Amino acid sequence: MKKAFFATAVLVGTTMLFPAGCLAAEKEIQTYKDTDFAMDTVVTETLYTTGDDINSKLTSVLTDVETNLLSWTNEKSQIYKVNAESGKDTEISDELSGYLERILKIAKDSDGAFDPTIGKLIRLWDIGGEDQRVPKKSEIQEVLKNSGYEKVSVDGKNIRMDEGCSLDLGAAGKGIGCDSILEYLKGQKEISAALMNLGGSSVMTYGSKPDGSSWNVAVTDPRAENEDDYLGVVALNGTEFLSTSGDYEKYFIEDGVRYHHIMDPSTGYPAKSGVTGVTVVCDTGLEADALSTACFVLGVEKGSELLKKYGANGLFVDEDHHVYLTEGMKERFSLLADSYSVEDITE
Repeated sequence: MKKAFFATAVLVGTTMLFPAGCLAAEKEIQTYKDTDFAMDTVVTETLYTTGDDINSKLTSVLTDVETNLLSWTNEKSQIYKVNAESGKDTEISDELSGYLERILKIAKDSDGAFDPTIGKLIRLWDIGGEDQRVPKKSEIQEVLKNSGYEKVSVDGKNIRMDEGCSLDLGAAGKGIGCDSILEYLKGQKEISAALMNLGGSSVMTYGSKPDGSSWNVAVTDPRAENEDDYLGVVALNGTEFLSTSGDYEKYFIEDGVRYHHIMDPSTGYPAKSGVTGVTVVCDTGLEADALSTACFVLGVEKGSELLKKYGANGLFVDEDHHVYLTEGMKERFSLLADSYSVEDITE
């Protein structure tokens, strides 16, 4: 599991001015931390607030997104309903419609490197699960017949998929969860800052810490022997989203070959782009999550071009211990691992 850490904040009070005749008063910012489980991962939360501890509410927001919107196994979710009615027009909420339009755009812009219809392929390999294996080529070809983002169309609140096709938004799910948390926090005026870490792979920062310092998030060394050894640190400022995709999260080795969980939709096999990890920073959770997956499949050059389209920053780690940084990432990233070198991206 990917790790993330942040610098210890120095708490300071905020001074509030009251009308004439009243004494000036300070309302102290409190720090609340919690660890919970949602969206099939460990969630760590830190709040800076002058109000109550609402960490449990944030977890419930994530659970609601998973249960009612994204789950492909829960009969209550909209995605479950859409999959059950493939081949027919299905009505969905404005919220899901908006997410799907953005997801399908990334799929198109990445030439299918990110594809929300390969859930059956992922479950066929079951990497990280109880039945992980290398499927037969015929099995892979069979499930790929029913995949392809082009088989999905969204028109307002209506969605249609080719019969047999199914949606799995897992590769963007944590990012969507972070976006939902942001919308909730916007309505909580007493909260001045927050950090959400979903399994280390998706991180959201909200507002500024009381001491004004950056939020510092560690990036895992994909080939570290010690899980506490980090590649480097990325600085986030204000409200931003970070997502990391790597071949070290879920994998198995068979006959000397590493089979990881990030699939190339064009082949049906684990992506072979020469990279071992990609980290993306941008201003929405969905885009950060989906783009990190797409960039892992595309590799350094094509991936960096995709990031430009979205105004996102990224870093790529390759098999030869090189780190490639987009222009915007250069001012954010500090290398910690001595065995790596920073290289320029070839235009």
